[in-house]
Amino acid sequence: MTEQDQDATLLSALIRLGVVPRGAHPRITALEGGVSSDIRLVELNGMRVCVKRALPRLKVAQLWEAPISRNGHEWAWFEVAGAICPGSVPKLIARDADAGLFAMAYLEPAQYKLWKAQLRDGIAEPATAAAVGERLARIHNATADRADLAARFATDAGFHAIRLEPYLLAAARAHPDRAAALGALVETTAAMRRVLVHGDVSPKNILIGPDGPVFLDAECAWFGDPAFDLAFCLNHLLLKCLWNQAAAKRFLDCFESLAGRYLQLAAWEAPEALECRAARLLPGLLLARVDGKSPVEYITAERDKNRVRRLARRFLAYPATRLAEVSQAWRDEIWHEGTTT
Repeated sequence: MTEQDQDATLLSALIRLGVVPRGAHPRITALEGGVSSDIRLVELNGMRVCVKRALPRLKVAQLWEAPISRNGHEWAWFEVAGAICPGSVPKLIARDADAGLFAMAYLEPAQYKLWKAQLRDGIAEPATAAAVGERLARIHNATADRADLAARFATDAGFHAIRLEPYLLAAARAHPDRAAALGALVETTAAMRRVLVHGDVSPKNILIGPDGPVFLDAECAWFGDPAFDLAFCLNHLLLKCLWNQAAAKRFLDCFESLAGRYLQLAAWEAPEALECRAARLLPGLLLARVDGKSPVEYITAERDKNRVRRLARRFLAYPATRLAEVSQAWRDEIWHEGTTT
């Protein structure tokens, strides 16, 4: 489908939904986003709306397919999280299930700063990281052990297709001698059904607004293991140390602040058990971002990739039980190699 065809389909859906009047000719602009969806900015007479449509095949080098029904689960995650923690998600406008898309408020970049861009520029505030951990913990707390949400977000197959297979199992194929450990992580994670999981808590999906963090891109939503959300976000703070080396110490401070605030508020299980699962997941996710289906774009030097591999393989062989064990080992790794001061 060409860009013109996509825009025509989108416009027809917005007219059906009453977002755009019939006969109108809004300006439609493609926005930068992740690899899994088409995102458009629709502008008409001062109205600015963001429209998101899931893709059946993700935009990565390796073959990676996923059900487009995840668009509906993303909408549902926004509904639930927004009710629990107002201001933590964009305002929802309308959804067209048949077209596999929904419209939400466009958040102006002047007011809502992308956390990934801030980190890239060395703006790494522990208070911001703590706020992310707090909002995530509030959402997890309020959804813990709820049978209604377990039924509504029974997306095990989709989560496997979008997260467990392309990350952990793909890394296992690249590292056969760690395949058993990575396979065990998949089994443990898949079997744990406790809270409503976002599934992609990454700095690229978090805006820092005037009233706190705003979560985007919840199409991996799943009722499952909260340790996945925690480890997924902390993983990015470690990897950013190789992106902006001068800010590495601040990134590690953010790691500590986010993990500490989150675990302080987690009330649905013993924090020690939750932390242990996150600490065991973390090296698997680290390895996945250099040798899985979706490697991070900013780690390109083989020397840096080998640092990630060295640490990840070590903890897959000898698992940690505390997150600080992993972050301290990473601190030692990057300082020992002389990447930063």
